[in-house]
Amino acid sequence: MSWTTQMNAARQHIITEQMRIVAEKEKLPVQTICERVAAGTIAIPANHNHKSLSPEGIGNGLRTKINVNLGISGDSVDYERELEKVKICRKYNVEAIMDLSNYGKTSDFRTKLIEISSAMIGTVPMYDAVGYLEKDLLDISAKDFLSVVEAHAKQGVDFVTIHAGITRSVISMFKETKRLTNIVSRGGSLLFAWMEMTGNENPFYEYYDDVLDILRTYDVTISLGDAMRPGSINDSTDAGQIAELTQLGLLTKKAWERDVQVMVEGPGHMALNEIAANMQIEKRLCHNAPFYVLGPLVTDIAPGYDHITSAIGGAIAAANGADFLCYVTPAEHLRLPDVNDVKEGIIASKIAAHAADIAKGIPGARDIDNKMSDARRRIDWDDMFKYAIDSDKARTYYESTPPTERHTCSMCGKMCAMRTVNKILDGEHISLLDKKNCD
Repeated sequence: MSWTTQMNAARQHIITEQMRIVAEKEKLPVQTICERVAAGTIAIPANHNHKSLSPEGIGNGLRTKINVNLGISGDSVDYERELEKVKICRKYNVEAIMDLSNYGKTSDFRTKLIEISSAMIGTVPMYDAVGYLEKDLLDISAKDFLSVVEAHAKQGVDFVTIHAGITRSVISMFKETKRLTNIVSRGGSLLFAWMEMTGNENPFYEYYDDVLDILRTYDVTISLGDAMRPGSINDSTDAGQIAELTQLGLLTKKAWERDVQVMVEGPGHMALNEIAANMQIEKRLCHNAPFYVLGPLVTDIAPGYDHITSAIGGAIAAANGADFLCYVTPAEHLRLPDVNDVKEGIIASKIAAHAADIAKGIPGARDIDNKMSDARRRIDWDDMFKYAIDSDKARTYYESTPPTERHTCSMCGKMCAMRTVNKILDGEHISLLDKKNCD
């Protein structure tokens, strides 16, 4: 093979099989995909060792993709439940899964996940460091952290979140300006703790070139983590967030110099009126690299409904430039999500992504909406269920209170607007009275 990464191939004007697949999925010329991969505005996370992968592109001019988080937790060790979540991801065509396991046989679970999943697989090696190395945080060396990154890359992980932007200078600014919710990123908080306890610089920043060498070998996309993402709307767009984002822009260019593909991660919790500006700032500072956002959650007072607060923010973010949405479930801030929580989070995120694609004018995005509208005009329930994002739920709702006449629903009955207009346009008369009850 004459190329090492998708970016390296694109810069040699080599069209890879992954680029062809992405072009076909996106209904775009393959040369367009190749040019944007070369420029870094599209990433195709595709580890050489992930043999079951169905490649997806993330970035400029492409459909908004979504990611599902799952994995084993120390307080809830159930491998079968996590694999059930993978089945839900398959059913709803989720493009990416992040394994955030931090307890038990993480390597075994990840191997199985990579083996069976056609979706992109991501990880946060920092989460796995203590368990993988069997060392407490204070005893882990900088080189130890890199060994975990390499272990994940060898296994076949397509992208890794690396919090390389939380440097000692960023921490200094965070301490000086203060926050209501401090640092809410799990990986970021662990790095903060390690740096404060040891007095050392962030190992992923200090040895960034070594990290890039590992990722380049296996074509692992670096997802530059936002350790300083706001955990409350009070903290959004503050000095710490912007200082780290500026650093991530510099790290993006360094990765591209090594032909390593990049995504940049973003907020967090954020008021509605700040979202569009944040998307523009990120794209400017990070040179139009693909932007991967968690939410943003637009209010802090909806535990149990945070899939909704996230979908609102995600739709606005993606309509204004975000390329990749990390789902949020109703269990956010409360507990490890169960299988039903995962489904609810997926559907909410897919709604947000699709709504944004319509707003962005992604080719073909409106087609299925037009098919649904036509089915509604025809009052063809089977077609409506077919075009619904969640056909099972739509059918269950319809059948739970069945109408007396198939070509209506129990809300309007014979007063159904579609039914009325269809009949009049067909030259028929309508009768709203039930003659049996009038006799």
